[in-house]
Amino acid sequence: MQPEMWKPPVELSQQEEQIVKKIRKAKLFVFLREHRHELLDEALQQELANLYRPAERGQPPIAPAMLALALILQAYMGISDDEVIEATLMDRRWQLVLDCLDTEQAPWSQRHPGSFSAAAHRGADGSAAHRTNHRDCQPQSGVWPTGLARGFG
Repeated sequence: MQPEMWKPPVELSQQEEQIVKKIRKAKLFVFLREHRHELLDEALQQELANLYRPAERGQPPIAPAMLALALILQAYMGISDDEVIEATLMDRRWQLVLDCLDTEQAPWSQRHPGSFSAAAHRGADGSAAHRTNHRDCQPQSGVWPTGLARGFG
């Protein structure tokens, strides 16, 4: 089974707008939510999906674009794989970015045992990590949100 394309909404919902207004320091969450559709376009999503072996059985894989965002946030926060699962369940900023507001189960927890850890190590030869980490992150609009020029902290 190949992973499906992840197509979360582009426009912020009213609930998401309220969360964005409350984020004071960690602007990376806001940036990723507002630009995830640009950063993880169909071409990059297809490239990430090609890292998966075709399989006829088993659970369908989690969308690689969603996993890529979680890996970015994991590195940003400096947390473990287990803490990523907890953050997905407990932190509305993570839920905002990953399009899973008010979830009661992380997308890669019990339903997909080890899938987050496995995805974190997929492409261990470095090619996938290099491609994702060196992607041009300039927004298509060419305008960085206020405060991002100084960093995401």
